[in-house]
Amino acid sequence: MDERRRERPRPAWRSGLGQVGALGREVAGGVVRRRSVHKTPGVDPHRDIDFTAMYRDEASTVTADDGVALAVRSVTTGPDTDESGQSWGRTSTPELTVVFVHGFTLRMASWHFQRYGLAERWADRRIKMVFYDQRGHGASDRVPRSSSTMAQLGDDLAAVIRTMAPTGPVVLVGHSMGGMSIMSLARRHSRLFGHRGRIAGVALVSTAVRGITEIGLGEGLNNPIVDAFRLSVRYVPRAVQAGRGITRRAVEPVLIAASFGPDYYSPAAGRAVEKMIQNTHIGTMVNFLKALESHDESTALPVLAQVPSVVMAGDFDRLTPLPNSLRMYAGLGTDSRLIVAEGCGHMLPVEAPDLVNDAIDDLVSRSRLALGRPQTPANTGARTSEPIRKARND
Repeated sequence: MDERRRERPRPAWRSGLGQVGALGREVAGGVVRRRSVHKTPGVDPHRDIDFTAMYRDEASTVTADDGVALAVRSVTTGPDTDESGQSWGRTSTPELTVVFVHGFTLRMASWHFQRYGLAERWADRRIKMVFYDQRGHGASDRVPRSSSTMAQLGDDLAAVIRTMAPTGPVVLVGHSMGGMSIMSLARRHSRLFGHRGRIAGVALVSTAVRGITEIGLGEGLNNPIVDAFRLSVRYVPRAVQAGRGITRRAVEPVLIAASFGPDYYSPAAGRAVEKMIQNTHIGTMVNFLKALESHDESTALPVLAQVPSVVMAGDFDRLTPLPNSLRMYAGLGTDSRLIVAEGCGHMLPVEAPDLVNDAIDDLVSRSRLALGRPQTPANTGARTSEPIRKARND
């Protein structure tokens, strides 16, 4: 037996299931599908990938409500002409728009495999995909601490929807802090949801409802240097700014190490994620870590429950451990799915792209069926008999 496998730590989800009472028993008793990913030792499956390729897509700038410029890229899938041979044109309305919202210290390039994998799947359908850098991240404007808030991220997402998808149904896909941005949108712009709203579906990937003191980042950052850093963020932010080198040395290794499961192998993907984290401005890192520590979007769940949804989590995710996804899933509607990626860490869009793409594709299909459907007793029955699926990353 491989020595590394025998000594691998116990995944968080196994202990997590016992912590969530009835929901844990329901999920544990569900039908499980295992998906194997066969690897060739020493061969990087992503060695030839250009993780900056999406920056060649059509560029736009969305101006947030407070004047901050958000960098956007978009692409519309499908043929260039309709069935009669008439050109769709640049202004034609897609059947649906999917907006992708990235996580803390990342940028839109973290959705690389979704951008290209889903474009291939949707080659015969007119679906618009929108990606943007959240404020302070990537090519978007840097912002002060006063506007580095979850409330502002929700308002930013509303501005992106207004500008990039002015008409038609919208599906939202959020990873980590991006999922929290979607929850903030639901709390602050609830009219967008429901059978009369424009939001037709929501995917929440490796995220959580409450702040990092409860969701596991505190455990992932479990060392005295980072403990001191987190306290400094709350009480002496200027000192943290002055000690930016110490801050980076304390926080970046933890975020990078937690990105993937213990058996994942792709130096190219690892370097791409590491570069995104390292290129995030120190002010953004400090300010949003404070926002993550204190946020609570619990009141958003009843709003999100009005639309089809999917919750995805890795069972080795130390930043947003599985019990948080279970609690989130418990608060969502009956047209919801829970997917657990076995052996995976926090960066599911990169580590398990096929599983994530399957889930998004399924969500889009369910969302199209649910468009305009009123919430009647017939739609609030028992959930699917398959509440959980697993992807084995070995």
